[in-house]
Amino acid sequence: MARIGYARVSSIDQDLEIQIAKLKAEGCEIVRSEKVSGGSRDGRVELETVIQFLRPGDELMVARLDRLGRDTRDVLNLIHECEQRQAFVTVLDPHVSTRGELGHIVLTVLGMVAQMERRFIKERQREGIQQAKAHGRYVGGKRRVDRAQVRVLHREGIGPSEIGQRLGCSRMQVYRILAEPE
Repeated sequence: MARIGYARVSSIDQDLEIQIAKLKAEGCEIVRSEKVSGGSRDGRVELETVIQFLRPGDELMVARLDRLGRDTRDVLNLIHECEQRQAFVTVLDPHVSTRGELGHIVLTVLGMVAQMERRFIKERQREGIQQAKAHGRYVGGKRRVDRAQVRVLHREGIGPSEIGQRLGCSRMQVYRILAEPE
């Protein structure tokens, strides 16, 4: 029976150390971590590795439920997958485990709260952007590809795939830029 920890933060500039320290203090022999959004399971390679590694009697531990995911269905599916492998899920804060029936109910409710919190965050962000636009302080995100350079290369007869390779973007992004009015 192994305790396996999983730590996650949403962005590269966030720190994983507090989560990792908590998981190790709880006896996790293995702690896998990643810096990726919890909005869906897409791209969460370390989480998939942990789930594939689980054996009967093992315990997947996370510092908080929202580290597993922010979508109730994703969280419940993860818990179900762990149970299919006869493993348990334990959340440290608040301390809840799937070892008992009450734990399932609490984790379901916490999953719904995490999803609501994500929706509230997105709504506040949207409101903030609208307010900043109204006051002329929001100009949008920084453009990553020089549109003029895309057009120059295209006029020189270079194809979209080659342009994308040279400028470090996708071919589809090149097509979108070329479709924009000049």
